Amino acid sequence: MRTILAILLLAFGLPAVADQRLFYQPLNSDAAVTPAQWQQLWRATAAQGGKTLIVQWSAYGDSDFGGAHGWLADSLRAARAEGLELVLGLYMDPAYYQRIEELDDDGLSNYWKAQLGRSFAQYQTVRKDWDLAVSGWYLPLELDDWHFRQPSRREALQRQLQAFNRQLDKPLHISAFSAGKLAPRVNAQWLEQLAGLGLKVWWQDGAGTGRLPPLVRQGYEQALPCQVGVVREAFRQVSAPGQPFRAEPAQPQLTGGCHAEAVFALRYRSWTQGILRRD
Repeated sequence: MRTILAILLLAFGLPAVADQRLFYQPLNSDAAVTPAQWQQLWRATAAQGGKTLIVQWSAYGDSDFGGAHGWLADSLRAARAEGLELVLGLYMDPAYYQRIEELDDDGLSNYWKAQLGRSFAQYQTVRKDWDLAVSGWYLPLELDDWHFRQPSRREALQRQLQAFNRQLDKPLHISAFSAGKLAPRVNAQWLEQLAGLGLKVWWQDGAGTGRLPPLVRQGYEQALPCQVGVVREAFRQVSAPGQPFRAEPAQPQLTGGCHAEAVFALRYRSWTQGILRRD
């Protein structure tokens, strides 16, 4: 989920299980997909057990993908018509990861306040203009245990998220990933505290990027409370550190344990069973 190249892939043999949740990251290039292709894709999604589509954002920088009558809104209405529930992402700053790297504690708190303001404005716009039924909202600003390793930062974030969540009419979803800077137990306690605010918290398993050794990732996952969901990264990064991101599809390892699971995959040349053929 930490690359603009990422997109929903209903894929290459995803397990056909009930209540499948899938992440979709809109890109401006998706405007080329026709309404008939969207309908075909969402119909196949539902046929393969898909129930919930988590859309990572509905505004990215200066782009709102055509707004209330644009291709994204229209495609999501088609998804609803095929029976998919929607968790709709709000506003994403393209410079988010660069900005949080540069800021001190006060700067980070002020920056988050501004970004939550942008997301709330997008929330109001969608509710007023998009005519789109949603079951939840997704905040695209991903958390990690590097930039939030200090307790003071986590406490400030918790207060901001609690206040933001109170303004929404549906549950707020948010995701986090582990960089190995907090102990698994401490990381799990942090995410459990966020879930205790009424948020739906997702932890990215890191299998695709492979930044942590498998046994370390397993330790983080095993420490998680059941109310924290797990996002299965259905890709493998093949580019070297510091090089442009490249990845290839991989089978997600759904465990069927106590955690809710979602699948996040990558765009590649063909979507599932030739539904959408694209260069």
